[in-house]
Amino acid sequence: MVRNMKSTRFEIVGRRLAFLLLTMTLAASAAMAQAGGAPRSADGASQVTEFEVNGLKVLVKRRPNAETVAAGLFVRGGVRNSSDKTAGLENFMINASIEAGAKFKRDVVRRELARTGSTVGGTAGKDFSVFSLGVTRPNFDRMWELFADVVINPVFAPADVERVREQIMTGLKESETNPDNYLDVLENRVVYTGHPYSFETDGSLETVSKFTLAQLRGHHKKVMQTSQLLLVFVGDLDPQAIREKVASTFGKLPRGEYEDTSLPQIDFSKPTLEVVQRDLPTNYIKGVFDAPPPGSPDYYPMRVAISLLQAQFFREVRVKRQLSYAPNAEINATATNTANIYVTANDANQAISVMLQEINLLKTRLVDRSEISAVSNYFLTTYYLGEETNAAQAGSLARYELAGGGWKKSYEFIDRIREVRDTDIRRVAQKYMKNIRFVVIGDPAAINRDIFLQKN
Repeated sequence: MVRNMKSTRFEIVGRRLAFLLLTMTLAASAAMAQAGGAPRSADGASQVTEFEVNGLKVLVKRRPNAETVAAGLFVRGGVRNSSDKTAGLENFMINASIEAGAKFKRDVVRRELARTGSTVGGTAGKDFSVFSLGVTRPNFDRMWELFADVVINPVFAPADVERVREQIMTGLKESETNPDNYLDVLENRVVYTGHPYSFETDGSLETVSKFTLAQLRGHHKKVMQTSQLLLVFVGDLDPQAIREKVASTFGKLPRGEYEDTSLPQIDFSKPTLEVVQRDLPTNYIKGVFDAPPPGSPDYYPMRVAISLLQAQFFREVRVKRQLSYAPNAEINATATNTANIYVTANDANQAISVMLQEINLLKTRLVDRSEISAVSNYFLTTYYLGEETNAAQAGSLARYELAGGGWKKSYEFIDRIREVRDTDIRRVAQKYMKNIRFVVIGDPAAINRDIFLQKN
């Protein structure tokens, strides 16, 4: 899959923060009315059936009367399946695989996708990769047959491979011309040095240009072992019928002996600053710091703390001082996790000074309980909004299963957020929001290193 461009980050972040401020006062009543009461972890988890077929773990979440089905075959390992010379190979393999299978040739794949309105896709990630299927319930049987064929028996026709290669390389070229995308590339190179996360999931122009058909086929064979795969289904499906479909397709793959390897910690022992000079109208800045992974007890107060920072950045940096249109704070959801602050500003020093002051406030004061309740209600609303689609629910189950301590934890989120206390927020701010590692694209002369490298 070609890298998703982030040229609309300003618009997206602005809308999200505006929505945050608005819904903080309205979310509780709206969400409760929509849900008919508070969500209960057991209610959601009871809808999921878990079983194994020849070592392949399968999760089936049944949603009665759902008109669509989402399915994902997740490949464990992510960038751990790569090296500096093979970065991007898995992403290339996935996207070349879904062009055609032994039974379903390329023209048949295109015709069936168009006829049924279905989607077959795939992408590589830091912790896992995925082949995905989206289809209406009446067309599921036919499209499952197609999906299994292209994933298990890809043709890797030379013309298809070269077309996919060109698409990926075009995306890579564009990524370095887009400041926001290049900021992410710079983060990988600088902050994750010596860590598997430094490998670009899309690869580089150098690696992608050199991959051969033999490498694609070899990597496909390597990861197509049931011990390295996870299958997730969400829709109006009978788990027993799914078991039979899996047994006749992916269940026939070799079991293998794959075992997850642990990831090292990222070095946040001291603050760092990397500035790349670009002739731009503004400076693009990201500051990365340590964060607990999903499933960790600290993850929930950290999520609340980051949301509070989002609101404060919006208020202090954008509204009060008009230093930036879209200041932001985010937390990732990776096995070795990080969080970050982000801003584009002409006066980078003042913007970062204000943002660091807001972080220090979280470390030194206790947040008012009403603010925590507002954020909890915000998460309640966005939880339902984010879980509206089958694809989102399948992704959530897989993410927690593969990088968050098990799929059942995906149903504990709201309960754990509600348990967050003011002392928890202060504690995680002190523990994680320090030794920030900054990457900057813009004018080096406009950057005061003392401000960026201060220990906080």
